[in-house]
Amino acid sequence: MQKFRLAITGDFLNEHGQSAYGDLGFGAIESCPFIDHHYIADHIPRADDPAYWDNLYSMEVKPAHIRHADGLVVLRPYVRASVFSEGADDLTIIGRSGAGYDKIDVQACTDRDVLLFNLPNVLNHSTASSALMFILALAKKLVPSDRITRAGRWDLQPQVMGMEIEHKTLGIIGLGASGRELVRLIAPFQMRVIAYSPHADPAQAAALGVELTSLETLMRESDVISVHSNLTPDKYHMINAGHLALMKPTAYFVNVARGALVDQAALTEALRERRIAGAGLDVFEVEPLPITDPLVTLDNVLLTPHFAPATSDIWTAGGLQMARCFLQAARGQVPDNTINRVVLERPRFQAKLARFAENQAID
Repeated sequence: MQKFRLAITGDFLNEHGQSAYGDLGFGAIESCPFIDHHYIADHIPRADDPAYWDNLYSMEVKPAHIRHADGLVVLRPYVRASVFSEGADDLTIIGRSGAGYDKIDVQACTDRDVLLFNLPNVLNHSTASSALMFILALAKKLVPSDRITRAGRWDLQPQVMGMEIEHKTLGIIGLGASGRELVRLIAPFQMRVIAYSPHADPAQAAALGVELTSLETLMRESDVISVHSNLTPDKYHMINAGHLALMKPTAYFVNVARGALVDQAALTEALRERRIAGAGLDVFEVEPLPITDPLVTLDNVLLTPHFAPATSDIWTAGGLQMARCFLQAARGQVPDNTINRVVLERPRFQAKLARFAENQAID
């Protein structure tokens, strides 16, 4: 038996060292006789450290955290090139608990013969349904309606009259898995669906009833815009002030992807000046969103803490998938959903993974 040493970032846990999110789905890891796992203590919240939550999305994996690890599960912390500066020669596999991996230096992983995989499909439906939640809540003016009801201001009914999305135009930026799932979910509303997605398959888009178009056309013609693109360096602020200026004054903007895809200052100004009708945002350029950020003061934007798709069902499903992938790795097998596939041909990676092949004989 060759023990597979697995480090897990501690932001899965609460201040009592227990799961913060219910059933994490890690049961197969916890019961596996040839996997030794531990949570990285530096990432676990402490009751005497209220600043922890301010730094939640800026934490890092440090060299000491992986010095004696064969595998690493990452929730929120960065994995920068510097993590490999002090050894980590045994590190073989990194699993990103989610679809996005923009906080992980993929080239550095490849250079050190470390395979990176993610969970690309587990969030597809929950991300798309979160976008639909925002779209309906904005169009129906749910929050303003709730506000006047609680205040007993039924005389303000005309001011919270919403719109129907039926037969309107939905613009999707990024026709990947969650974007396509939104197309499926929105079908009963008979919306015209257009998409900006340079790498999309035109035949697949046509089969979905989606018209591929330019970003400028999408911004100009859409009644609702929903962002589903991944974040790469070339996409930073891909939606800028000029693009926002093209939007209809009656249009809504939804982002459930990554905050840095949008010039947040420009979006804030468009909302403040009522140049667009409103927005629903689950992601921000700086996370957590500072309570002093001007977005917090606006009444035409819905804000959620980069958590709208993270239901209890999704935590469990993602954990089950993560556990399956690390059971593969701990048996010397390549896990599913490899990002940097070039590493598979590197002799050093092959040798590191081969150490665990003997575990295939163990039930």
